[in-house]
Amino acid sequence: MIFPKAFLIHCWLIALSAPVVFAQLPLVTNGTIQRLENFPSRFVSARNVDVWLPAGYNPAKKYAVLYMHDGQMLFDSTATWNGQEWGVDETLGQLIREKRIRPCIVVGVWNAGKERHVDYLPQKPFESLPKSYRDSLIRMAQRQEGAAIFSGEVQSDGYLKFLVTELKPFIDSVYSTRKDRAHTFIAGSSMGGLISMYAICEYPGVFGGAACLSTHWPGIFSVEGNPIPAAFLDYLKSHLPSPKSHKLYFDYGTETLDALYEPFQQQADEIIKRKGFSRKNWMSRKFAGADHSEQAWRNRLDIPITFLLGK
Repeated sequence: MIFPKAFLIHCWLIALSAPVVFAQLPLVTNGTIQRLENFPSRFVSARNVDVWLPAGYNPAKKYAVLYMHDGQMLFDSTATWNGQEWGVDETLGQLIREKRIRPCIVVGVWNAGKERHVDYLPQKPFESLPKSYRDSLIRMAQRQEGAAIFSGEVQSDGYLKFLVTELKPFIDSVYSTRKDRAHTFIAGSSMGGLISMYAICEYPGVFGGAACLSTHWPGIFSVEGNPIPAAFLDYLKSHLPSPKSHKLYFDYGTETLDALYEPFQQQADEIIKRKGFSRKNWMSRKFAGADHSEQAWRNRLDIPITFLLGK
């Protein structure tokens, strides 16, 4: 299945807006936001990080931490390019208030605009493909004006180093967090779903759970003759974390870009099942009629959050 170019570029622009140094703080209806402006890194470009603290945050208590990608799309629809948001503060605030999940902090890591794709595309499985194929994809993307993929070499290993060795130590030093794996989670959608999957596989000692919504298995705009999904699935076979100490959540819709995902997710589910995951530590959901948008992810966010952080 191949979608028209204009539609695909529109879909890939979801959650894509370059960091602005003096961007307004998100307006939230629950909890508070603190911004780490242009947080520096040795591995990737500097970017804003929005830290959501739940209502009644108390430094005398300890909090679980949820790291989320595409941070500029999480809290405030008035500040996003498409007028949509995940509604993270509303959903988590309500779940905490109802005592359905443990109290937690959300670390919303902004994407870096044109670098989003190369930051989020899992590097090791991509680099397992023939170099000639990888180079051809990059050259083709660079010839397409306005293309939102392959702005350069894939650097998701660097992005994960940024999260794990630079950002997490800072968060743990400034905020009252539970630093261990059992209380550290990661989540995202589309390419953010891919990098969340990759993060828990590459750093199983850091992340205890991953929520991968509308995981973009194709990696690019088409599936015909595309070896990328098979490379991702082969990687999973040997890199999935232990089901004894980790939780995995996957889902997909059936409309727009999500219409591509079902056959690949079914293959991933079989691999996960063979690894030994069961209902208590793995969930895979299909949402008929749901499209590829922040509104769709907002509508079901309570499900993965409760699964990962439920009491």
